Amino acid sequence: MDDLSSVLSAGRPGDSALVIADDGEQITYSALAARVETLARRLAGLGVERGSRVAVALPNGPEIVELLLAITFVGAAAAPLNPAYTRDEFAFYLDDIGPRLLLVPAGRIQPARDAAGATPVVDVVAGEGAPPDLIAGGQPVGEAATFTVADADDIALVLHTSGTTSRPKQVPLLHRNIVASVRTIAGHYALGADDVSFCVMPLFHVHGLIASVLTAVHAGGTAVIPRRFTPNQFWPQARERGATWLSAGPTLHHMILDRFDGAPAPATLRFVRSCSSALSPELMQRAESVYDAPMLEAYGMTEASHQMASNPLPPAPRQPGSVGIATGTEIAVVDRTLRPVPAGQPGEVVVRGPSVTPGYLANPEANAEAFFDGWFRTGDIGSIDDGYLRLEGRLKEMILRGGENISPAEIEAVLKRHPSVADAVCFGVADEKYGERVSAAVTLEGDADEAALIAHCRNHLAAYKVPETVHVLAEIPRTATGKVQRRRVAEHIASGSGR
Repeated sequence: MDDLSSVLSAGRPGDSALVIADDGEQITYSALAARVETLARRLAGLGVERGSRVAVALPNGPEIVELLLAITFVGAAAAPLNPAYTRDEFAFYLDDIGPRLLLVPAGRIQPARDAAGATPVVDVVAGEGAPPDLIAGGQPVGEAATFTVADADDIALVLHTSGTTSRPKQVPLLHRNIVASVRTIAGHYALGADDVSFCVMPLFHVHGLIASVLTAVHAGGTAVIPRRFTPNQFWPQARERGATWLSAGPTLHHMILDRFDGAPAPATLRFVRSCSSALSPELMQRAESVYDAPMLEAYGMTEASHQMASNPLPPAPRQPGSVGIATGTEIAVVDRTLRPVPAGQPGEVVVRGPSVTPGYLANPEANAEAFFDGWFRTGDIGSIDDGYLRLEGRLKEMILRGGENISPAEIEAVLKRHPSVADAVCFGVADEKYGERVSAAVTLEGDADEAALIAHCRNHLAAYKVPETVHVLAEIPRTATGKVQRRRVAEHIASGSGR
């Protein structure tokens, strides 16, 4: 089967599919399947049907997993949204999606309610040992007798690109795209019934939903989901729940490692995964020391249903600074004319395979730019050597100074090597003479001034790459998954808000 019902078919009835880290509640595969069917009937009773869209703004927990699966089971498309959005952000996404319903936790997420407009709002009330109740117009929702089930070519998820360089685009992921992705991830990491994924990423994003939860369930294992993840609670909870792996972005790994309690890492951990933004070699080394497990950097995008490449498990080599080898996809590097470049030479990374979306929704201009001959243009600059892919930055974020292409990621890596720098971002500033000048912003965890940081860069970078200004900020804006938002930083500083 290539629809999402297959993710529940691997487990045995008595085994746990989901465990709630905070209180230890366990939901078996058979219970999860029954809950999903009940919720599918309730959604059908609300008029949700094949081709509908349903927006979901829920925090992490079993409810969001159950409801997202239920929405897809009736052939509708789920559109998970960040519960922390502002009213204006909710208004944009709801207007863009045009959902049949908006699901929110009872009595919470007022900005979403304020932005709903004509979209019916349905309250989700968590139940103990039962699927959540759905309340519409103050009344519990009844169940439809029947509903039409989804097939492999139906849209299961409608997600948005992060919008760090342009207006967010709608990405439809078909059932078969997601199933191909979870099969690939499970196979690459040799996941099975004894594996326990500790989920620390938000479930409104493909990293947490597809990698940490759906892949674990598809493999017949268990996903442990904290309702309120805090880095200091990770260590005792991961030990207690017997976590065998976890996946997070570098920012979250930093936070977890900073809260290490000094006791031995969970003896059950067999690998740790990093994805969503670049993993520095220094963080990789620190992580392997503290987690006492191999750290495997991976490469994923929403448009590819998450994972496209990853470093392999030992004894195969894992290369610091590389996002690994292609997994379930074909990956190539092309020049500006879209022709392959020689091995080891940089160019734009392109990918194709069964997990890749068929194209953005209602956006022919973006599709013409992003897709060619079955390939998807990632917009990332990288090179492949001996099968291992290394990324050098975003094509649209490359700084063009006096005819020289400069990778912001390279400069950020140098700044982060300074002992006083906690975080760094580099960006271009428009300039009449050079086209762009190099600028940067940092957050500090020690004493350093602009002159010292620029001098540090001069010791490690060619002169044309050295930032002409370095601003100190209290915080660097990032997306919910840890991706730096260079445009927002540049706008923040240009407005005079930086210091």
